[in-house]
Amino acid sequence: MRVVMFGATGMLGQGVLRECLADDRVEAVLTVGRSPTGLAHPKLREIRHADLLDLAPVAGELAGYDACFYCLGVSSAGMGEREYRRVTYDFTLSAAGTLAGLSPGSTFVYVSGIGADARSRTMWARVKGETENALLALPLEAFVFRPGYIQPLHGATSRTRLYRLAYVVAAPFYPILRRVFPSSVTTTEQIGRAMIAVAAHGAPVRVLDAAAINAL
Repeated sequence: MRVVMFGATGMLGQGVLRECLADDRVEAVLTVGRSPTGLAHPKLREIRHADLLDLAPVAGELAGYDACFYCLGVSSAGMGEREYRRVTYDFTLSAAGTLAGLSPGSTFVYVSGIGADARSRTMWARVKGETENALLALPLEAFVFRPGYIQPLHGATSRTRLYRLAYVVAAPFYPILRRVFPSSVTTTEQIGRAMIAVAAHGAPVRVLDAAAINAL
């Protein structure tokens, strides 16, 4: 399969990209974003494009792909709703709408978050939930991943120094967290493998928590 990725330089995106490059089912990966991945691989091609609200200049290069793995996201900490909505809803729907026009019926896997709900009074949960609903209404085979805690593996790192430290501290406790909270804990490796499995074979449900992700 041929895969388009958004958010490949973030912690989760790094992990998902690693799994794509290692999996024989993935023959080509195209990353789209403002920053280079810093990787060189025969399967990998990169498009540097800053304005994700206007993908028209690169739309021709996005055609012919079987799946999109959308890993781009930000924490809502310190952000107002307008700014958070721009990154979370507007960027996502710009990418998904473009791909729906170019490759209707292709797979689109969106990483949301546990607790997302369009009816929530909590800003981030409401915006995430609205994004999920809008994606599921498009002419795509859209799937929503709702992981809780994600343990980075194989060198995947957060861009935020505080988060990097927190993941290092939490790493020894990951096995305990997974046993106690099986529906809320996963890893970058498992998410990457699950995305590939969904693109290859689909999934029994459209919205998957960490337990369903890990099962795939």
